Amino acid sequence: MAPPLLSTLSTLRKRYVTEGRPLPKDIEGALAADPRAGAKAILDAVLRRRKKNRIEGQRLRRILRYEQALWRDGVSLVAGVDEVGMSPLVGPVVAAAVILPEGYRARGVDDSKKLDRKARERLAEVLRRDAIAWGIGRAEPEEIDRINIYHAGLLAMRRAVEALSVTPSHLLIDARALDDVPIPQTRIIHGDAESISIAAASIVAKVHRDALLVDLDREYPGYGFAKHKGYPVAQHYAALDRLGVTPFHRRSFGPVRRVLSGLTAREEPS
Repeated sequence: MAPPLLSTLSTLRKRYVTEGRPLPKDIEGALAADPRAGAKAILDAVLRRRKKNRIEGQRLRRILRYEQALWRDGVSLVAGVDEVGMSPLVGPVVAAAVILPEGYRARGVDDSKKLDRKARERLAEVLRRDAIAWGIGRAEPEEIDRINIYHAGLLAMRRAVEALSVTPSHLLIDARALDDVPIPQTRIIHGDAESISIAAASIVAKVHRDALLVDLDREYPGYGFAKHKGYPVAQHYAALDRLGVTPFHRRSFGPVRRVLSGLTAREEPS
């Protein structure tokens, strides 16, 4: 006979697996002693969640180390800055700057490239809600063509910092330096995976730019912008050859330049 405490496994599963409540020690002991497969499954699920939480806690401590060092020194307004959209053939480069509260530890915040669309959108909403301040900056296709993509990325990041409603005390930037911004800065290689503030900026920027490309897809159907977000993929090359260049394409980029010259998007001049 099963212990009375565990007579309703469905209730325990709902409470401690589905709802994720902490498992009391006495119930954990009873589950461990219960021979039923359902009891073992509940306990295994709880133990897997604990391990996952432990790993996530360790990861969050690691990606908070730059912020924690600044906060300990009394630097409270730390802004993470990152840009997205350097490689696409169409649309602006978009950057975000995000100032998180001291000690902020939102689960799941990571390099936007490691997250699926639903996770990015959910986290972007949470980050915009919780942030002390956040700002968006853009460099438009014509600016990209005029000053080149590298400098356009810097321009978008500077504009994102300028869009903040409060002035940050320090910037954490993904692999770049904003020489024309008079704020102390730290460059962090692979910063979107090493700093929670930069990761937050990468998520906010990515979600913002993706929404712009969905809107552009409605304006210019047939290119697949909503699907590939303007990146140089086979579908985009084929659409350029079939439909031509839109006003939002980056004319300095090779495939676009080739189509404007009467070649196919992938064809090299002889």
